[in-house]
Amino acid sequence: MKQRNLGNIGTVVSAVGIGGMSFSDFYGPTNTEKSHAILCKALDLGIDHIDTSNVYGQGVSEERIGSFLKDQGHHKNDFFKIATKAAITRDKDGRRHFDNSFSHLQAELDKSLKRLGIEQIELFYIHRRDPNCPIEKVTQTLAEFVKSGKIKQFGFSEIAPASLQLAAAIHPVGAVQSEYSLSTRSPEMGLVQRTRDLGTSLVAFSPIGRSLLTDDPHSFEKCQSIDFLKNNPRFLKPNYDHNIAATDRFRLLAKEMGHKTASLAIAWLLHQGEHILPIPGTRSVSHLEELAAGADISLSESDLQAIENCLPIGWAHGDRYSVAQWVGPERYC
Repeated sequence: MKQRNLGNIGTVVSAVGIGGMSFSDFYGPTNTEKSHAILCKALDLGIDHIDTSNVYGQGVSEERIGSFLKDQGHHKNDFFKIATKAAITRDKDGRRHFDNSFSHLQAELDKSLKRLGIEQIELFYIHRRDPNCPIEKVTQTLAEFVKSGKIKQFGFSEIAPASLQLAAAIHPVGAVQSEYSLSTRSPEMGLVQRTRDLGTSLVAFSPIGRSLLTDDPHSFEKCQSIDFLKNNPRFLKPNYDHNIAATDRFRLLAKEMGHKTASLAIAWLLHQGEHILPIPGTRSVSHLEELAAGADISLSESDLQAIENCLPIGWAHGDRYSVAQWVGPERYC
C-alpha cells in the first residue's frame, strides 16, 4: 500500500484509509465479528488509517475498533493511526445540536479514548462547527488537547476554506474532512487549494459516491431501507434513475480500462493531489480489496481526460444533502 502524510507533523499513513461509520449500522446491519474481519483484512492490505466518531452507533464503532485492538495485546498501538470526532450532541428533548465548548469536547475525548482503549488519538476532529463559538476559540481548545498529550493533531469536518484560514492562523490544522468524489466536486472550489497551500490534509469521505461509483450500486429499494439515503436527493426518483444512467458510463469505462469501478474512483481521487486521503467505508472484505486496489492504479493524462469526459464536473442529479442534512456543514460556493 502506498503511503501519504496525514497532517503536517510527519505522520505517515496508507494512501487509502477506512471510514468507521460502516462499523455501526448506518448503512445496514453489521456486528463485531464483521467489523473485526474488515480490520484484519486492513492489516493484510497495509491500511492503517482508521476514521471514526463518537456518534457512529453512539459509540459502537469506537467500541468495535477498541475490542479489535485489545485482542492484539501489547502490540495494539502499532497497527493503526486512529482519528475520531466529537461535537454532535442532543439536548434533553432529543434535538440535535453542536457543542464546541471545552468541557464537552474534553469529556467526549476522554470517553472515546476509553472506548478505543488507547491513551492518545492521532487526529481529533470537530465533527460540526457550533455557529455560536468562534473557530479561533475552538482551535485554542484543540491546541490545549495537543499540549495535554491526549491527541497528536486536530482537524475539522465540513468547514469552509475561509474558516480553515482563520483556524490555521491560531495553530496548524492537521486535516479537514469533506465529502469529495467524482460525484461531489465542490471541494475543488477552494478547499482542495487552501488545504494544499496550508499543508493540511484533505480527508475525503464518501469517495465512491455512497455506492454510485461502484460495480454494484444500491438499488432504489435498498436505498429506501437506509435512513440517510431514503431522504437524500440523489437517491430519490427521478434523480436516482438519472444518476444510475450516468454512472453506467463510468462502469463501462472502468471495465474497458481493466479495473473495478470503485478502484478507478479511488484512483481518480488520489490523482487530484498528494495531500488527499480517501476514507471509504465498507462492510465487505472483498469490497475493501477493490478500494485498496485504487492506490496501485497509475492514471495517465489521457486516462484522466477520459474519466472527465465520462463524468464531467456537475453531472450528478440532485443536491448531495437534503435540507435537514445540510444543517451543520459550512456552505462556501
